[in-house]
Amino acid sequence: MVNRGTLRADALAGLTGAVLVLPQGVAFAAIAGLPPEYGLYAAMIPAVIAALWGSSWHLVSGPTTAISIVVYSTVSGLAVPGTPEYIRLVLAMTLLVGVFQLAMGLARLGALVNFISHTVVVGFTAGAGLLIISTQVRHFFGIDMPGGISFAETLQHTLAGLDDIDWIATAIGMVTLLCGLLVKRRFPRLPHMIIALLAGSLVAAALKLVPGIDAAGHIRMVQALSGLVPSFTPPEITLETLRKTLSIALAVAMLGLTEAVSIARAIAGRSEQRIDGNQEFIGQGLSNIAGSFFSAYASSGSFNRSGANYDAGARTPLAAVLSALFLLLIVLLVAPLLQFLPVPAMAGLLFMVAWGLIDIPQMRAILRVSRAEAVVLLVTLLATLFVELEFAIYAGILLSLMLYLNRTSHPVIRDVKPDPADDSYHYSADTGLPDCPQLKCLRINGSLFFGAVDHVQQALLEIGERTPQKHVLVVASGINFVDVAGAELMVQEARRRQRMGGGLYFYRLKDEVVQLLERGGHIDEIGRDRLFPVKSRALAAIYPKLDAAQCRDCTLRIFRECHNHLPDGSPRQAPT
Repeated sequence: MVNRGTLRADALAGLTGAVLVLPQGVAFAAIAGLPPEYGLYAAMIPAVIAALWGSSWHLVSGPTTAISIVVYSTVSGLAVPGTPEYIRLVLAMTLLVGVFQLAMGLARLGALVNFISHTVVVGFTAGAGLLIISTQVRHFFGIDMPGGISFAETLQHTLAGLDDIDWIATAIGMVTLLCGLLVKRRFPRLPHMIIALLAGSLVAAALKLVPGIDAAGHIRMVQALSGLVPSFTPPEITLETLRKTLSIALAVAMLGLTEAVSIARAIAGRSEQRIDGNQEFIGQGLSNIAGSFFSAYASSGSFNRSGANYDAGARTPLAAVLSALFLLLIVLLVAPLLQFLPVPAMAGLLFMVAWGLIDIPQMRAILRVSRAEAVVLLVTLLATLFVELEFAIYAGILLSLMLYLNRTSHPVIRDVKPDPADDSYHYSADTGLPDCPQLKCLRINGSLFFGAVDHVQQALLEIGERTPQKHVLVVASGINFVDVAGAELMVQEARRRQRMGGGLYFYRLKDEVVQLLERGGHIDEIGRDRLFPVKSRALAAIYPKLDAAQCRDCTLRIFRECHNHLPDGSPRQAPT
């Protein structure tokens, strides 16, 4: 795919991505509790490997907000952020993340990310945004509070320290935040993050020149980069490290894969490319394995950088590779300037990043549309804020699956009647016709699997207990799947109806269901003559089996056959 034209387009897109990731890498490293250079390392080697081994043309990997906050919230309980022990655990965890992701890709488990619902992602990212804000409150307002405390403790310290707000630090953070929001809204093509940081830095420098304001004592600066080029350093893996980080690594691996595949699919919808989920798993796994050997913490696909990469005209994955190379060159040029970056300005930038994670319109829509999804959203959000982040991901996934299984285990069962039109083969719940005293017609919308057997069985048992109906016709066009338990239920109900002197019939069973019944030998037990294919007159075959004496006194005339003759073939007298 590479030629002179694509190379030029990819080079321009790569340069744009490098400029974009510079402030993001520093900011995300701060979120993760790491020195700033580690955020830049995560945008170099991992981005190259993920681009070359993934399937997406436009996905750009590197540090992300969600993974950064998970790293900080989980590993900070094991070691003090920023210390050598903390960095050692983070890099070891990154290697495990890559191993998990690569193993799932090789096992072709790409469909696993489909089990992490959109609602879980919305709730988790909103919670991550609030957690980012809580970690930066002390820097933004200059309030003295310990690091690594929980969200609830941060709220308590903030409320208790309102009288101790450092207004100089707050002014710098506020200018950075407002400038970034203004540029992003009014001039979306400009690098709003870099402009915001420049504005905050200029305000800090100006305040130091104002007589009578001891700004130098109030404004902390970001530490200078200790290393500009990532060096080859194998992560240290011990049994104790595995014990501490294994469960965290699995949660980060699932979160990273969800981010990467979701973003790749979203961009592919615009570029009309087909995404191979398993190949993306492999690309992400290899990128994190390689990154852990070059001081990069866990990375994944970035929506901002991937979207910017596509919008900038990237044509092939070479754009992400060139972006990493350009980033290395830029870092070599601007690294000395980072020591003039105020910490409150970085906090203001992170406030802006965090606010972008809280998708209020989506949350309103979920709360308005579905009560079950609203529960998933709130549980995931609250677990993110007040429990461990990896637990929040697991809780959201498990709750989503439980709600899904609850819905599928209760297939909709509706009373239907034949459409009275002469040329119609349909059955409808809106005919207004009453029930036949002998034959119950119903439609099952849902699969007959082990989880739904009890619900369907109870509904069938009630037919005959409340009414004398011995015959049941199931309109089965909505039954997409039947497992062994469902097939056994069909056989048991057919036998029970026969003992009652009636029968169980199916209209429009799908071919896949019929084939399963054939393989299991169930179809002969149900009765081949009781299965009616599409556009066949099931009622014409069932009607002669009804009790003629009961029909003689019936005046309902529900079926076409009722109007002309009785089930035994004798003519029907006109009702008096």
